[in-house]
Amino acid sequence: MPNSTQDHIVSSYTDELTALAQLIAEMGGQVEVAIENGTRSLLKLDRELADITIVADQRIDDMQRKIDDMAVSMIARRQPMASDLRSIVTAIHVASDLERVGDMAKQLSRRSLKLEGISLQPTFYNGVKNMTNLVLRQIKLALDAYASRDADAAIAVCNNDDEVDAMYTSLFRELLTYMMEDPRNITPCTHLLFCAKNLERIGDHATNIAERAYYLQTGKQLTSDVQDLHRTQIKV
Repeated sequence: MPNSTQDHIVSSYTDELTALAQLIAEMGGQVEVAIENGTRSLLKLDRELADITIVADQRIDDMQRKIDDMAVSMIARRQPMASDLRSIVTAIHVASDLERVGDMAKQLSRRSLKLEGISLQPTFYNGVKNMTNLVLRQIKLALDAYASRDADAAIAVCNNDDEVDAMYTSLFRELLTYMMEDPRNITPCTHLLFCAKNLERIGDHATNIAERAYYLQTGKQLTSDVQDLHRTQIKV
């Protein structure tokens, strides 16, 4: 009997940590939908879907605030240490990155509302689709690495970011070509340049989440470990 109260406290604390992780997973799902809808509204110039995506971003913002409030409350009440503190602090950072990704998806939809009657080569649309698929995969893998605390998977996500950057560079060059061919393309292509940049930034936030996952598991910063590895290789 003397241990029943302590057992209850530990169980309640564990339930709170689980609820926090579930909120992150739910927020991640909402963000993935936002990316898909934002890109689709851009490629199809779908104003209705764009409006839906813009409005839906409020739910993502609300979820971030809820996660922040829950995390701060847990820190104040539980005074966690070591891995528990890392878990709570990391949740705050991951929620912030997901909120920024939601903003990027909203910007895609807002830009689509400014485009009318533009006709580009199919290679551009295919490029945007491929880049979207890649950043969606990056977000999913980063969230999986975070949920499973898989340091190796986190490293893989960071390594794959170069592919996202290469796709962005390709789209950037293609849009510049359209602008040089016809000055009338300058305004719409400028909007599309920002859209491509938004997708590239989503890839950066996926890398951020992966770095958080690595820290959550190891207690170390991924960039510091990589630099240490490089120094060791140079010495050898």
